[in-house]
Amino acid sequence: MSAQFNPPVRVGDCLDVAIDGYSNEGEGVGHVDRFAVFVPGALAGEEVAVCVEQAKGSYARARLERVLRASPDRVDPACSLYGECGGCQLLHLSYPAQLEMKRQRVVDALERIGKLDHVMVHPVIGMSEPWRYRNKAQYAVGIRDGQVVAGYLAHGTHRVVPADDCAIQHELNSRVAGSVRLLAAAFGLSIYDERSQAGFLKNIIVKNAFGTGQVMVVLVTNGARFPGGQARGREFAQRIADQSAEVRSVAQVVADAAGDMQHIARGISRRGKASMGANRSQGSTIILWGESAIVDVLDGLKFRISATSFYQVNPSQTVTLYRKAVEYAGLTGRERVLDAYSGVGTVSLFMARAAREVYGIESVRTAVHDARANVELNAITNARFIEGRVERVLPALLREGVTFDVAVVDPPRAGCDREALLALAGGATDSDGTRAFGGVPQIVYISCNPSTLARDLAILSGLDYRIVEVQPVDMFPHTHHVETVVLITRVTK
Repeated sequence: MSAQFNPPVRVGDCLDVAIDGYSNEGEGVGHVDRFAVFVPGALAGEEVAVCVEQAKGSYARARLERVLRASPDRVDPACSLYGECGGCQLLHLSYPAQLEMKRQRVVDALERIGKLDHVMVHPVIGMSEPWRYRNKAQYAVGIRDGQVVAGYLAHGTHRVVPADDCAIQHELNSRVAGSVRLLAAAFGLSIYDERSQAGFLKNIIVKNAFGTGQVMVVLVTNGARFPGGQARGREFAQRIADQSAEVRSVAQVVADAAGDMQHIARGISRRGKASMGANRSQGSTIILWGESAIVDVLDGLKFRISATSFYQVNPSQTVTLYRKAVEYAGLTGRERVLDAYSGVGTVSLFMARAAREVYGIESVRTAVHDARANVELNAITNARFIEGRVERVLPALLREGVTFDVAVVDPPRAGCDREALLALAGGATDSDGTRAFGGVPQIVYISCNPSTLARDLAILSGLDYRIVEVQPVDMFPHTHHVETVVLITRVTK
């Protein structure tokens, strides 16, 4: 039996640490006797004084007390809420340094997780003005000193940090949310309490279509019945619209039985159109006032945004990302394109403008409905959407004689199902056990998680694919998140 490992640091220890890198979440990482110490707010190249708050078998987490030797990349955070709200983790790091850190995060994931050396990873495409870029704001609602407050949750807690403004939110988002908060107080709406699980209003979401100026307000509630009845709910929604001319829709989304918003985060959308002043229930969505969706314009394409549909939060960088995906696809107008994990059809519509035909596969039924609605909205005739799982639908299409020149995959943070990758690579078999086809010649992989990207690229590399190049795009400035688009080609033998 091996001896029990005793970490070189303990909770309560205060010590000086040299920071030599970053974690996946942007925390500074130092080492004590080769034992990792994670320090939020510390930068690579700095020497810092810390106090240990948590010690585990393989790492410790410490609180930054003071910076003893500062990095030249350290800047003063441009937000009064920095360090209190759990939003922007990198406001203390200069923007050029943020971009380099994110590139290195991608490189490290490819090398450590994917065992992929010598892959071309381009510099991150950043923003010329990395502020006020978010078109969606999600505010938690709470009570502080007897007053209704709206803001963001403190890191690792359910405590609401009041926020009248946010440097990465569009100013309109903050203004509309502020008016909703005041109205909630005036109407006497009960505020949800996490401990007792009582109270009505949980969250205020503002969706802002930059291309049209249309705004949707979404009230996330604990239960469907509006206090005082649904007529009172319609009155509340009307008052919201009266105070902001940009508001075209006010919806109520009922939180699921677990009290969370997973259905919203997954981008499940509801179809249908409600007339002015209607109160139509759409599953967990109730239209209190206005239309059931707003419309945005992105690179000349129109997109319907419903209360629970997924839509990228940074429009300008979304165009950059999808244009790069189209470039990597190398479309000439003759290709049939597969869009795996097609969601509401955003990537498909970008591809359809340059391809002969596009097939989208998506497992979420309501997302497929929204994708078909977006096709109609843009009068696009060469894109179709199929409901189902990629690993099941793709082999069936192949058996019908439908083959693809290019595949685009844009999975959730968990990455692709292994079976889906096998199907793309020709690993799916017919009933007689033979391979259905030789594999999609070219794959464009869009990822929001370098770790699962590296895992999936390693799988494809073992299936006779070559990772040609990787282009990171900064979709979320001042946070640790990074998007990438990857060009992958089939190795011919």
